[in-house]
Amino acid sequence: MNLHYVQHVPFEHPGTILTWAKQQGCSLSRTLMYEDSSRFPQQKDFDWLIVMGGPMNVDEEALYPWLKKEKKFIAESIKEGKVVVGICLGAQLIAAVLGGKVTKNPCKEIGWFPISFDDEAQTMPLFSQFAKEMMVFQWHGDTFSELPQEARCLAKSIGCKNQAFVYRRRVFGFQYHLENTAEIIHDLLLHCADELVPDTYVQTQEEIVSHPEYMEQAQLNMGRFLDGLDALYKKGEI
Repeated sequence: MNLHYVQHVPFEHPGTILTWAKQQGCSLSRTLMYEDSSRFPQQKDFDWLIVMGGPMNVDEEALYPWLKKEKKFIAESIKEGKVVVGICLGAQLIAAVLGGKVTKNPCKEIGWFPISFDDEAQTMPLFSQFAKEMMVFQWHGDTFSELPQEARCLAKSIGCKNQAFVYRRRVFGFQYHLENTAEIIHDLLLHCADELVPDTYVQTQEEIVSHPEYMEQAQLNMGRFLDGLDALYKKGEI
């Protein structure tokens, strides 16, 4: 299987997704949007697309002209029937190209907070293995406040009504992060420290780094999701 990922900033890479892909023997390729020489592959050259997070907003095309090109690539990948997984900004970009609405969330979420899956999500093969409530890492100010047609919400939190969605069985958007490693969180705290303005759902740096057990569980859950997705893909059920 050929897995391609799009990375927007040096400090938000796919983390445990890369570890999983290498263990599975996947062929890996990438587009680094922060490099002038960045190029997207031909659709025939990959099977899965992973779209990572980043500090920019989906509508900042004047500051980041490559956003327009990336949106077109995401839309083409969905049209071609690729498995597409978006995380944070990546999920927002997917929602935007499918006709959803991305806006400021009522509050920022930064740190470890619980999400809850709805009852229908827990009957789906990919999500039935998870507890109804799951602790995840958040770092966002915007969100997909209105989902695209045919997309359905899978999970929510007290601070954000849409935390995950699925579109046509093989396109997934996650507002939260399961892929993070200690290195990624360290780099986020280094490069985005100015966002840690005290608020209801903004934790301190000390709170964020004091829960290695949350990190370990999140990484396990990332592996479980990818294993389940891979199994369904190989069976031709998505």
